[in-house]
Amino acid sequence: MRRINVDGKFSLMDYCSAGPQFASGGYIADSRFIGTDAVVNGSQQQYMIRNSEIPGWSNGVWNQVFSGVKGAPATSFAATGPDGKPANPYTTLPTTPVSREKPYLYLDAAGEYQVFVPGVKTNSSGVSWGNGPESGGKTLPLSGFFIAHPGDKLTDINTALSAGRGVLFTPGVYDMDQTLLVNKPGTVLLSLGLANLTAQGGAVPLKVGDVSGVSIAGLTIDAGSINSPVLLQIGNPGGAGGSASDPVALHDVFFRIGGPGVGKATTSLIVNSNNTVLDHIWAWWADHGQDVGWTVNTADHGVIVNGDDVTATGLFVEHYQKEQLIWNGERGQVVLFQNEIPYDAPTQADWQHNGILGYAAYKVNDAATTHQGWGLGSYIFINSGADIHATHAFEGPVRSGVKLNSLLTLQLNYGLGVTDHVVNLTGPATIPPAGQKDGSTVISLKQFP
Repeated sequence: MRRINVDGKFSLMDYCSAGPQFASGGYIADSRFIGTDAVVNGSQQQYMIRNSEIPGWSNGVWNQVFSGVKGAPATSFAATGPDGKPANPYTTLPTTPVSREKPYLYLDAAGEYQVFVPGVKTNSSGVSWGNGPESGGKTLPLSGFFIAHPGDKLTDINTALSAGRGVLFTPGVYDMDQTLLVNKPGTVLLSLGLANLTAQGGAVPLKVGDVSGVSIAGLTIDAGSINSPVLLQIGNPGGAGGSASDPVALHDVFFRIGGPGVGKATTSLIVNSNNTVLDHIWAWWADHGQDVGWTVNTADHGVIVNGDDVTATGLFVEHYQKEQLIWNGERGQVVLFQNEIPYDAPTQADWQHNGILGYAAYKVNDAATTHQGWGLGSYIFINSGADIHATHAFEGPVRSGVKLNSLLTLQLNYGLGVTDHVVNLTGPATIPPAGQKDGSTVISLKQFP
């Protein structure tokens, strides 16, 4: 949910159709909830809410993160409540370190369509529109956009991009047998209805050069049946792109490796540019769908960050076959990370490397001197029938500038699948208590190191 004003009771789970239902997690930004009733989180396992206003929050399951949210509860992660039971798993940042709201299409007073591109903010809280129209952004006329439809020639879209025009993707599936190249600063790629870019013939669907101010919003990018080296690349390898005052920003950009059919890609997202803002990313290696299997839809990594000063708010990365997230850049910041390791490794031998069982879900480069993360969760669930262990869920150098706050490991099915440590060799294994045969086992660590 973005830019929503809610007046009245609000629940994040369905309890109208058949009683309280399961819910798996989500994201809210730049929204206001009015009234005296708390937002009912209910069964949401993990949730991210950023730069919003709430009258309260009802409960938590495993990992609830609030960043720049007025009315948010205080941090209580890994704490014990007054009744002696674990308190709600809340992690609260009073302000969001770096943010940029998603561009949006609107009608002006004259009835003409425009696209508004918000500016970057640091250490902010609350909604952007609370005191009238947002300041600090820019308005672009729709005449400056190529209106794309499925079936359009990609050469025509690239011609528009090279001329400095933005692209408004109308709903549908776009077959990508060549790369869309964004090399003009300030270019906006805005999708209506989560338009889908599907790689064909091993192509890379989208690349952004070493330019500032690019916004990519509301796209789903699918791998095709022939392996693509990457699905989206921000900045050139070894380049010096990126601007703190006008960063590249990704909003609601989703990746799928399989699901609709066979999909293969080495990495879903590579970020080379400095100061990039990743605002709600979901990268998914399919654990269900059509033609899904360990050797069928293959993918090593979900996200690799090489740029410095990159900030991620809401990073969901699931099921990849090696490290899910690799962070090589300096001064990285991650506010909420959610992960599930691959479900279907056939044997331990198929999922290990260099004497380490499995792969880290979240790996900070050993050379990094500064990195911070808040609300970081990794879950293990094995359905292949094999007894699979992961040495650890998180991996990083032990130094004062590297701080991982509110870490969580979770075992979702007993008997198969154990995370032996939370981070490096710190923290106990996700092994159920004696006599407990179902449910889930949660291990939390307030801070590392």
